[in-house]
Amino acid sequence: MRDRAFISFVLARMLAMFAQQMQAVVVAWQVYDITREPLSLAYVGLAQFIPMAGLLIPAGDLSDRMSRKRLLAISWLLASICSGLLWLLSQSAAREVHWIYAVLVLFGCSRAFSGPALQSLLPQIVAREQLAKALATNSMLMRISAIAAPVLGGLLYALGGGVLTYAICGTSLVLGAALLSQVPVRFANLKAPSTDDQSTMWQRFAEGLHFMRTRPIILGTISLDLFAVLLGGVVALLPVYAHEVLEVGPQGLGLLRSSMAAGEVCMGLWLSARPINRRVGKVMFAAVAVFGLANLVFALSHWFALSMLALAVAGAADMVSVYIRGALVQFSTPDHMRGRVNAVNMLFIGSSNELGEFRAGSSASWFGAVPAAVLGSLCTLGVVGGWMTLFKPLRDVDRLEDAARVSGAETLAQG
Repeated sequence: MRDRAFISFVLARMLAMFAQQMQAVVVAWQVYDITREPLSLAYVGLAQFIPMAGLLIPAGDLSDRMSRKRLLAISWLLASICSGLLWLLSQSAAREVHWIYAVLVLFGCSRAFSGPALQSLLPQIVAREQLAKALATNSMLMRISAIAAPVLGGLLYALGGGVLTYAICGTSLVLGAALLSQVPVRFANLKAPSTDDQSTMWQRFAEGLHFMRTRPIILGTISLDLFAVLLGGVVALLPVYAHEVLEVGPQGLGLLRSSMAAGEVCMGLWLSARPINRRVGKVMFAAVAVFGLANLVFALSHWFALSMLALAVAGAADMVSVYIRGALVQFSTPDHMRGRVNAVNMLFIGSSNELGEFRAGSSASWFGAVPAAVLGSLCTLGVVGGWMTLFKPLRDVDRLEDAARVSGAETLAQG
């Protein structure tokens, strides 16, 4: 796409994501290097999830009632402060992980507000008829930054430690917020909040929950991602695999994290050229099944090249799932409700990622990293079979545009 507003938005988001991906690699390595305990990695995810879970309801409500662009920029600036605090901890050579966890709690607060605003902003920047293509392009470019950032994060940490890496992370977040402020918002809410609305935040959020609960396509799509990644994700165990199973060090850890992103980018390029137009429901279920199988191969592998290949396949499958899920949610949700729906979506994603890290880390501390990864991968395959039975309307979706008609989003938007 050659839309200048879209390009500026994507560049701003890439800067922010670049910083967050590098920071995630360095934080995980620092924590494990200090403690040498897999359970400490579980607390990395938990420290970020708790504030996210507590703040996503007001964050989603704010995203529907104020400028999403302003809310997102403020959140990124708060995240840059977190990078600065981590930089100070690295300068002092502190060996107490509880200070790192405290900063991650603050970082989780910033993510709580950035998530709904970020997910809801794109439909206000590009026209509806270009939304599916914009989503595919946006996802692909995000994965490109996800390839470079972990590798660079590992290299920078090996060269200059946390001091150098966190300085770059904080700078990138500030630049991203500055660039975002220049992005024009051209498609405002189709149904703006009434100034006479006397409903409480909880009542408005309950309206969003009711909308989701009565739309099996949205509920099934979001919950499938929640349980598949919550039970089967292996990202939290990568420091353990890099340190003890594969013995490849921080540079190898960066390559492992980038392998999944490389698969996502390759699939994103394919989707940009050949978007999925038919049988999208069945394709999404198949993609999640491949994700589980690839993670199972990684869990059992002791060969670095095979581990990278398995993660790349898992990333490609995840890209298909992310693309379809994002498009289904956007097409199925009217604009005036996107903040609340995306807040629930972010809560589910946060649960799957951060609680998934806690599940993986705690399981690894109980009976080892490899058994924990194997069991989680098998659980993902079980989720696919169960959800295909529970959410038949999702399984039977043929075209992305069908989701708007099935959910009634077009009627709500026009009303």
